[in-house]
Amino acid sequence: MVQYLSILLNARFAKMEERGATAVEYGLLVALIAAVIVGVVATLGGKIDDAFGKVNSKL
Repeated sequence: MVQYLSILLNARFAKMEERGATAVEYGLLVALIAAVIVGVVATLGGKIDDAFGKVNSKL
């Protein structure tokens, strides 16, 4: 009986570790997406600002 409970507890702990790893992976994906967005805005920011400025002056 004790061995059965030990197996059940070990299985639950393994699932909890997998959930933690999944959360870390999602966190890394969010960080990567945020870095890409920052890079694109930094690269294209001036061009977009000029485009809006031209539209604003025409209006």
